[in-house]
Amino acid sequence: MKKYILILLSFSSSFIFSQKIESHKLTKQEIAQRELENLTDFPIYRAFEFSDKGGVYELVLGENQKTISKKDTLNTKIQAVCVTNDHGGFLEKWRINDLLEDTLPKEKNIWFWTKYCSTKDIDGDGYIEPVIVYGTRNEDGYIRRVKIITVYKNKKYVIRAVECDFDNCRSFEKDQSWNTLPQKIKTYINQLTEKMRKEQNVLLKNG
Repeated sequence: MKKYILILLSFSSSFIFSQKIESHKLTKQEIAQRELENLTDFPIYRAFEFSDKGGVYELVLGENQKTISKKDTLNTKIQAVCVTNDHGGFLEKWRINDLLEDTLPKEKNIWFWTKYCSTKDIDGDGYIEPVIVYGTRNEDGYIRRVKIITVYKNKKYVIRAVECDFDNCRSFEKDQSWNTLPQKIKTYINQLTEKMRKEQNVLLKNG
């Protein structure tokens, strides 16, 4: 009987644990209901809510939409902010800021590559590891920079890439601490990088 109860409790605990790992994209209405507009300096392009063993989080991706036309929206700055609910207010956990660089040819647009962003528990430890991906495009229409940022235990692990026609101006660099990430996360990011190479015709390599 005791063994049966133990198994039942173990099953119930596993079920409850699995229920805590949730993530979904927020609608404009949900963004307004949660009063998330003031979390970022820019208009919200996309927002997510996710929950894990650490609590419930709101993640907003803001783009400043410097130029808006019928054909395209061009940004000069972006900002990602992740917060938790704290006694009726928001407690910031981390943020990401970036902007166009002064290069030749000039960078013209910077944007969140939400197709490759994710809010998943990649390594199965009960905590979600957000992956934020964004890129820049120059005035000739080519992708220039790509950044892949993995947030693990509220610390950012960054991959920085510069695309270029010439070997001496092309680069692909990982933070020195990147190799300290769990193997499951490193494998996931390596697979994501390979997917981007195939789908976006980018090199993402040194030289």
